[in-house]
Amino acid sequence: MLRLLLTCSLLSTFIMFTYVPAMAQDDLLDLLDSTVDDPETIDYTFATFKTTRVITSRSIETPAAGEMQFLIAHRFGRVNGGWRDFFGLDQANIRMDFEYGITDFWSVGWGRSNVFKQWDGYTRVKFLRQSTGKRKMPITAEALASVAMTSGNWVNPDRRNYISSRASYVFQLMVARKFTRNLSAQIMGTMLHKNLVTSRQDKNDIFMVGAGARYLLTGSFGLTMEYHYLIPDRIVSPIDAPKTDHSFSIGFDLETGGHVFQIMATNNLGMTEHQYFTSATTGQWLKGDIHLGFNVNRVFTIADYEKMKQKKEARRLKKEGPKD
Repeated sequence: MLRLLLTCSLLSTFIMFTYVPAMAQDDLLDLLDSTVDDPETIDYTFATFKTTRVITSRSIETPAAGEMQFLIAHRFGRVNGGWRDFFGLDQANIRMDFEYGITDFWSVGWGRSNVFKQWDGYTRVKFLRQSTGKRKMPITAEALASVAMTSGNWVNPDRRNYISSRASYVFQLMVARKFTRNLSAQIMGTMLHKNLVTSRQDKNDIFMVGAGARYLLTGSFGLTMEYHYLIPDRIVSPIDAPKTDHSFSIGFDLETGGHVFQIMATNNLGMTEHQYFTSATTGQWLKGDIHLGFNVNRVFTIADYEKMKQKKEARRLKKEGPKD
């Protein structure tokens, strides 16, 4: 209980120092988030979540066409490591992620994590988008496909090891809805396939269902929460099952200009689906096995397609000349 109180105190301190500055941006963000319900037009819902992550799991948000999102994720050691490890802050695990919007509905990305020394690439397609007006759609839906490759030393003396032994694959379906300006929620169904497992008792395919939510306290400051549940009859063998727990995270988002800061407490160390679905989630909240962490998100405009379209149209009109 003392460890849980310590964690809550740390989170409260973060909130105290960030909540007041965040209120200054409310008026501007109210205008950005507002929509007009016109029966003759299609009014799409924006900013279901502030960034491409709920906390650790991905949200249904993707970069706009021509935009590159750069994410740095950090997870520290366990809080119950005590003062000798500075409550986990002496340890650092990091991930860098780049995601590019090919269109407003399709993005590709890649990343590198020092957890398992893993590289991964992925693509996402948003095939439904919440809207009102002429086209009414109550939800936003998206599909994700990802492949990861472990670059660290792979040692298994009982068999011949191939490059493919290092690979794993993730397929995920996300469904989200923005209920009000303040409240958004998302559910996720995921399958992870590992090419090589520890023993014959292990499962190559692992299934998980999850849910995440965000509640805005101001236009730029919101509380977030997510939970992932491993399907018991599809979990890995008894050898691995005691090592793996269901993932639970709680935190908050703070938007400041072009950056979104996410600070969280979680029982998992992983920062991708390939990691926190399996052996990266070994902590238990009631035992104080909690990792503090943060995400920093920054968006860069790589190609302004709208401006390029306008220039192309201007060149076409100039070439054709004035019409009689």
